[in-house]
Amino acid sequence: MSPAPVTVVGIGADGWPGLAPASQEALRTAEVIIGGPRQLDLLPAGCAAERVPWPSPLRPAVPGLLAAHAGRRVCVLASGDPMFFGIGRTLAETAGPDRLHVLPHPSSVSYACARLGIPLEQAEVVSLVGRPLATLTAALHDNRRLLVLSSGADTPAEVAAHLRTHGYGPSRMTVLEQLGAEAERRLDGTADDWRHAPGDALNVIAVTCRRAPGAPRLPLTPGLPDDAYEHDGQLTKRHVRAVTLATLAPAPGELLWDIGGGSGSIAIEWMRAHKTCRAVSVERDPLRAARITRNAENLGVPALRVITGAAPAALTGLPTPDAIFIGGGLTAPGLLGACWEALPPGGRLVANTVTLESESLLTYWYGRAGGELTRLSVAQAAPVGGFTGWRQAMPVTQWSVVKTGPQTRDEEEGPGRGRPWEGRKA
Repeated sequence: MSPAPVTVVGIGADGWPGLAPASQEALRTAEVIIGGPRQLDLLPAGCAAERVPWPSPLRPAVPGLLAAHAGRRVCVLASGDPMFFGIGRTLAETAGPDRLHVLPHPSSVSYACARLGIPLEQAEVVSLVGRPLATLTAALHDNRRLLVLSSGADTPAEVAAHLRTHGYGPSRMTVLEQLGAEAERRLDGTADDWRHAPGDALNVIAVTCRRAPGAPRLPLTPGLPDDAYEHDGQLTKRHVRAVTLATLAPAPGELLWDIGGGSGSIAIEWMRAHKTCRAVSVERDPLRAARITRNAENLGVPALRVITGAAPAALTGLPTPDAIFIGGGLTAPGLLGACWEALPPGGRLVANTVTLESESLLTYWYGRAGGELTRLSVAQAAPVGGFTGWRQAMPVTQWSVVKTGPQTRDEEEGPGRGRPWEGRKA
C-alpha cells in the first residue's frame, strides 16, 4: 500500500481570507498541519487539526515528521507558491513528487511584479533565504532588474551596503512588506541614501541596478580583468583564461574539478557562466586556498567548494565531474591517471602548462588519447625606450580531450617505463 498523499497549501500574508476554497477545505479536513509558526498563526480556530511547527534545522527533520504521521491526512503550509524557493522542493525530493498534492498561492514575486508593473519574465530572482549575501554579486549588471527574496528585517540595509561596496550605490531600491496583507507597505530609495529602519521581516526587495561611474564592469563572458582577482601571481591570465573556459565549455548544472586552483579564476568563471554550474577547486597551499574562497565570495559564487590538499589524494570521494581543468601539478605521480579514470564518457579534460617537463607529458597523452594540442601565445604592447614594442608572455601549451569511452590497458601506461600515468621529469 502506497503512503498517503501530502497536501501542500500555499498561503500568503493575507492569511485565511486569501485562500481558495480548495485550500481552505484541505486545511479544514486535515488531521495534521505542519508549518512555520507564522503560517500556523494565520489559521482560524475552525482548523481543528494537530498543529506541528517545523523544527530547526528543517530539512533533516522532514523524513521523520512524515513518517511519524503516516496514515493521517497531512497538510503542509508554505509561503506563497510552495514550488518557488519553497518547502515544496524539499518535500518532492524527500517524499517523491507523486506523493504531493500542491495547492499554490501567488508568490511574493508575483505580487511584487504586480505592484511595480514589472513583467515577471524580465525580473531576475535572487534568494537570500539561507544563502550568503555574496550570492547577489553575480547578478549585478547595469540596468538589470532584480527581485531579492529577503531573509529578514535587516536584509534591505544589508543589500544596500552590499550594493555600495560593489559599485552599485546609485541603484534604485523598493522594499515591499507584507505583500497582499492589510499591513502592506512600500519603502523607496537608493542604496547610497538608504536610511530606512528595519521594518517587517516578510519583505521583497526590488533593485534596478545602476553602476557608479568608474566602478568595475564584470561581464558574464569568460576572461574577467586580471585585477578582479586577489592573487600572488598564480593566476591564469585573462586571454588564456578566456580560451580555457571556451574549451571547457560549461553548461547548466555541470560540475568542474579545478586542480591546482591558484587564485580560483577558472572555477569562478565556470560558475559565473550559469547559476546552476558547480565547481570544486583543489589547492594544496592553505594561503592560496583561503584566497580562492575570498575571490569566490567577492565575485558572486560563494558556493564554490574549496579543498585544501594535494591532488590526486585530495580527489578521493569527490562527486563525478563533467569536466576537469588541471592548472598545476601535472607531474605529480598518478594525477593524470586519476583524473582520466574519474571522467565519465563524454567528460572533458583540459590541462595547461608552461614547462617543458609537463609539455612532454601532455604530448605523450595527446599521442595516446587524442584530443587537441594547442600552443597559446599572447603579446602585449609595452614601452621600448621612447618607442613601443611587443612584450611576449610565456607560451602556454594546452591539451584538451573528450573521453569517448573507458580507458584501455595500453592507455594505463605512462611515458618512459610503463608506469601508470605518472609522467616523468626531464
